[in-house]
Amino acid sequence: MDRIIYTAMTGANAAQHRQSVLSNNLANVSTNGFRAELSTYRAVPLRGEGATTRVFALEATAGQRDAPGPSMRTGRDLDAMPQQSSWFAVQGLDGGEAYTRNGSFEVSPQGVLQTSNGLPLLSDGGSPITVPENAVVSLGSDGTISAQSAGQPPTTLGRIKLATPTEQDRLKRGDDGLFRPVSGGQLPSDTNARMDVGVLEGSNVNAVETMVGMIQTARQFEQQMRMLQTAESDDRSAAKLLSLEG
Repeated sequence: MDRIIYTAMTGANAAQHRQSVLSNNLANVSTNGFRAELSTYRAVPLRGEGATTRVFALEATAGQRDAPGPSMRTGRDLDAMPQQSSWFAVQGLDGGEAYTRNGSFEVSPQGVLQTSNGLPLLSDGGSPITVPENAVVSLGSDGTISAQSAGQPPTTLGRIKLATPTEQDRLKRGDDGLFRPVSGGQLPSDTNARMDVGVLEGSNVNAVETMVGMIQTARQFEQQMRMLQTAESDDRSAAKLLSLEG
């Protein structure tokens, strides 16, 4: 069997993986605070007996695009956008601390301040924030949370944990869409971090660029499939020639 089919197969698998990454990015073009996932091809020489003449193609995830998305002013008291490269700390579904740029907050029926997808927002002390019943919540630019009940003066409930990753401890996207430090620990609270209230950060996915990438990747996949068909045709022709009696 012609070994070209293995080379073409790895190219097709790499193109298929890139297509799934691009499709996920395009599906989240309207998701608040979404970071576009980056991908790249990687050439891997096949090691074995003899000369290294064949190279396989692999698709590798290169992290995410860190550029902030567009800011959208909503005027809503519970909408916020971290400034510069800071992130909100939330409690993931696994119970651990994770980070997001989605600043659309709401108060749950149990009185817990949470994101729009139901994740509890964490204070700089690392615990969820509880809001008194029927209280009006307001946010400060430094992450301070205040609540005011009817006929009562406003009280401070705490401060939202804002964390800023460093070059030595960058964030990596998890399977749940949340981000966590590469080191596996927790980022410290950044007391100098600030946020804009009444503003949401949009997705940093470029829809046109992503669609062009999907078209290009689809053509690459078709080329790999044609290589497989060519290898099959050559194999049949070779078998026919070998079956002829002289």
